[in-house]
Amino acid sequence: MDSNTNSNATGFSILYSPKDILDKHFKNKVRGYDQDEVDEYLDGIIKDYESFTAEIDRLNEENARLFSRVDELTKQLNVSKSVAAQTPQQPTANVTNYDILKRLSNLERHVFGSKLSDGGQSNNADSNNGGGIDQY
Repeated sequence: MDSNTNSNATGFSILYSPKDILDKHFKNKVRGYDQDEVDEYLDGIIKDYESFTAEIDRLNEENARLFSRVDELTKQLNVSKSVAAQTPQQPTANVTNYDILKRLSNLERHVFGSKLSDGGQSNNADSNNGGGIDQY
């Protein structure tokens, strides 16, 4: 086991890099393991290790990107809150059916005037000619 340990940005320590695994040579003994089989197995471990390292790097980059996006959105939220606080608030009018009917009645009185008050019967010469206003 090597005494040097690599420290990752995420806080955990790694004992061996892919290069350490690749460069490691074991002593030969009479009753040892098949060296080619061990090398194949270690080659697979190196590939997995490199895949894990690449995935960790990708996730760290994504994490940094997401943190910067959160910071950006937080700034936008603070700006919009300050703009909302500086903007004078208009009283919120809850429009009900009664309000709408009252407005409509006032509008009809204003537009049609005397025609509504005398029930649509007018002795005007305009009403005999049509006067440009439709009878309802």
